[in-house]
Amino acid sequence: MEWFSDIFARFSEFGTGALITVFSLIALAAVLMIITGKKNSFSARSIAYGAISIALSFVLSFIRLFRMPNGGSITPASMLPLLIYAAAFGTRPGVVCGVAYGVLQFIQGGEMFHPVEFILDFLLAFAFLGLAGIRFPKKWKTWGILCAMLCGILGRCLCATLAGYFVWGSELWASFVYNITYLGPDGAICLLLAYPLAPRLIRMMRSGERAQG
Repeated sequence: MEWFSDIFARFSEFGTGALITVFSLIALAAVLMIITGKKNSFSARSIAYGAISIALSFVLSFIRLFRMPNGGSITPASMLPLLIYAAAFGTRPGVVCGVAYGVLQFIQGGEMFHPVEFILDFLLAFAFLGLAGIRFPKKWKTWGILCAMLCGILGRCLCATLAGYFVWGSELWASFVYNITYLGPDGAICLLLAYPLAPRLIRMMRSGERAQG
């Protein structure tokens, strides 16, 4: 029971501002989806799904399955909504949503000991998740989607590793080992869930693009 309680402990840290932000994102998405319908709505639909993805990732990030002593945690696939969004709409929208999510994470409870840390840990790290929008050959099918998502996860790990090296003075290998300890399992959970879920969700999210065409 103590372990189960610890998983949801961070929900007690939810501030009023964070709750308002999450519900505002969801409300904005719902309004855009309703008022735009299917015609000429791809841009609005992408914004709506982006808002939903950010909100879902933000909420999932508050459920920690394991906490590292010096920052970082294993979550129930908190990166997955952003990865699926990028896979559906491309790298550019994926990068934009990743940066927005990183800023939201910083506002909610991030600490900036150095500007380089903010850039690497909050801006670039989550921007790299947009690499999930890379288009691999169609014949790769689901494996192509997973490879693109893996690129995004490795990009985030690279940024975290460089932050440990430049900001905290850790050796590159030590920083990599520390960060892969939690990002490895976290990314593995995302990929395992993405294998059955991502293709269907991507088709659903792209349906507005087909309607416009």
